[in-house]
Parts: sequence; structure tokens; C-alpha cells
Amino acid sequence: MLVNFYRQARGQNSLRDFLGPALRDILLDQTLSIRTDPLEVYKTWINQTETQTGHKSSLPYEVSAEDALSHPEVQRRIDIAIINLKNLTDRVLKAITSNLNKLPYGLRYTAKALRDALKTKFPAASEAELYKIVGNLVYYRYMNPAIVAPDGFDVVDRSAGSALQPEQRHILGSVARMLQHAAANKHFHGDGYHVHILNQYITQTHGRFRYRCQNVCDVPEPEERFSMDEFSEQLIVNRPIIYISVSELLNTHKLLLEHQEVLCPDPLDPLRLILNDLGPVPSLQELNGTVTCCSIVLYRCKLVLLGLDVGPRCPGDTRLTEVCHDWLVQRRARQDAQTPEKMKRNPSLVANGNLSLEEKKRKIVRSLRRLEALGPDPVSAQTEPGLSLQDIRQQRVCRQRRRAELHKLQQTLSRLQEKSSFHCQQVDFYRHYITSCLDNLTTGR
Repeated sequence: MLVNFYRQARGQNSLRDFLGPALRDILLDQTLSIRTDPLEVYKTWINQTETQTGHKSSLPYEVSAEDALSHPEVQRRIDIAIINLKNLTDRVLKAITSNLNKLPYGLRYTAKALRDALKTKFPAASEAELYKIVGNLVYYRYMNPAIVAPDGFDVVDRSAGSALQPEQRHILGSVARMLQHAAANKHFHGDGYHVHILNQYITQTHGRFRYRCQNVCDVPEPEERFSMDEFSEQLIVNRPIIYISVSELLNTHKLLLEHQEVLCPDPLDPLRLILNDLGPVPSLQELNGTVTCCSIVLYRCKLVLLGLDVGPRCPGDTRLTEVCHDWLVQRRARQDAQTPEKMKRNPSLVANGNLSLEEKKRKIVRSLRRLEALGPDPVSAQTEPGLSLQDIRQQRVCRQRRRAELHKLQQTLSRLQEKSSFHCQQVDFYRHYITSCLDNLTTGR
């Protein structure tokens, strides 16, 4: 789950940044030969000889590995292949070890937590054994698939229909296998001299890998990295918004209560104190009262908005009050006509605003009687009278907040449009790729 998360977006971009150039250089070189199997090299040599001379070779085609290695030409080709394989592996390894600081912080911190947990659970284990597991997480899980299939992880650019050739995939797979064995310090099986040379190289490379794994784990704690402490939440100006359903909220409360001995064993832990104040998990029926209170508060807010229109604009002069009211209604209608459709006010508020002065007064009286029938005020009795009206009159603050939220929404919309454009391009790419694949299949038949 963690590796899949960091292979997307920023994590995938990191792979593209430090693996892309090295893999592109490997794919551009069409003359490389890294095959070290004696039998395979022997048969390739015979086939090339027969192609060049036009005559059947006098050498037998089916031989053992020892017989194949007895030919100097086979040994020479294997030596060249070993040198090429080591050079390619060094090139990719250098790209990895010199850019470990570009790995996502979450992946590096997970490697650090894994090392510390292993050290605690297995105190007798050596550092080599611990970093073998860490290297397996960082390289084999995160980087290896991108090296084996760079076109599938968008590490290298490929045009539509231009798939990697089998020889290119073989080279990438061989390099990835060498790095995988080096990360885990795992030797190849066999007795040939070429296997012995590769195992020596793996041992040397593992030392470099282990040293770099120590650097991967050398990251600060999240509190230091993000400059967070127990007082940071009190200083947040814009509170984070969490979208959660009532059932999810109840399930979370239930889980916290069940595992509070593990989560907060200290009786003075803030989480333990909060859970004690909350008490047992309420049912959905018990929450209906809270919903009713919220409905009453919302009803009061609508009533206050209606009262602002009816309020005495010109005390002592009813005619001027009506004139001011009509002017206010007309101005609001002009503003609504210029407002975009998605930002217009609620239809019920618009309908209330278009009522005449006398109709608004009668509606206010009916609403007050309805509030009296609903029961006690859900808002605390200590609340200062007129506080809601005072908050509503602070139009300047509300406009500033609305502008800030609108700016954030516009930025979000712009990012969504960029993502939509990118995905459309990806769909076109895959459509062309599938079409070319189908054409190749039909052409072969």
C-alpha cells in the first residue's frame, strides 16, 4: 500500500527524475551484449558464424556448459558481456545513490521506522542484516519495477505504438536482477568463473548499498520536518475541513474506545480525557436531538436575515422606511442579475427578499410564534442578545473570507483542469497504442 502510494504523483516524478536519464542512455545503445550464459553465447556465436560464411558450422550445436567455455571466443564474449553488465549496473546504481535525497519523505521515514523496529525486536541482529531488509523495501519494492518496465511507470517517454524490444527488456531485467541481488547481498548459484566474478561484484556493490541505506534512514522526525508541536493546532487560522458521515464518526468513536488502552495508556493523555468526556458511543436516535437544534439555529439565522430588511431604516417615518425598503429590494435584484448562476443565493432567501414590507412583518410574527412552539432556545442562555445580528452585519469580514475561498476554489479548478487535460492525453496515447497493437496482430496473420 505504501509503495503504491509513493509510485503515484510526486513519488513517480522522483523516479522519473533520477532514473529516467540513466535508463534512456541504456535504451539508446543498440549494440550492447550482456548475455553471460555459456550455452546461449555459444549458440549465438555458431549462428552468427553460419550466417556470415553461408556454410554449416563443423562444431556441434548441443554441448555442455564446460565444453562451451572451452572455446576462447566464448570466453572473450562472456568477458565483454560481464564488463558491459557491470558498467550498466554501476550507471544505474550511481543514479540511485546520488539522488536518494529525492526520495519521498514518507518512504524514507518508513524505512527509518522499519530499521528501528527491527533493531528493537532483534537486538542481536547485525547492521548488515537490518539494512538488508531496509534495502529490500527501498529498492526492490519501490525502484525495481520502474527499472524493469520504465514504459509502464512513465519513467521514460515512449511514443504511441513504440514498445520496448525484447533485447532491451532483457538488458533492463538483467540490470534490475544485479541490483536486486546487490541490495539483498544474494549471490548467484553456479560454479563457472563468470558466476564467481559476478558474485564478487555483488559483494562489493552491497557495501555501497548498505552505506546509502543508512543515509536513507537519516531523516528528521515528522514534528521537526513539518515544524509541528502540541501548540500548532491552536495557531491555525484556517481550520482543516474533514468530510465524514455520521456512521463513520460513530465507528471511529467505537474503535477509539475499544483500543484506548493501547492508544492512550496514560490516564492524563489528552485523548483519554476527551474519550472520558464523550462517554459511550451514542446511537443515531440520540443524535436526532442535535440535528433538531441545528435546524432551529438555521431557522433563526433566516429569521434574522429577514429582520434586517424590515429594520427601521428611517425611524419615525413609515413612508421613508418603505421607500428605503423598495430601493434595497431593487438594488438586490440588480446584484442577483449580475451574479453567476452557481453563486446565486438560495431560492428561499430570494423569495423572502422579494416580499413586500408588510408581508415580511407578518412572516416574522408567524416565525416567532413557530419558534416559541418548538421549545427552549438550543443556544446557550449566556449568549449575548443580538450577537447573531452583530455577526451578520460584519459584511466586510464575510466578503474577505468569501474572496479567499473563491480564490482557493479557482486554484483547485485550475489544477483539476490540468489533470483532466493530462488524462485525456493519456487516453489518446493508449488508444493509439492499442490500435497499433491490433494492426500488428492482423498484419502477422
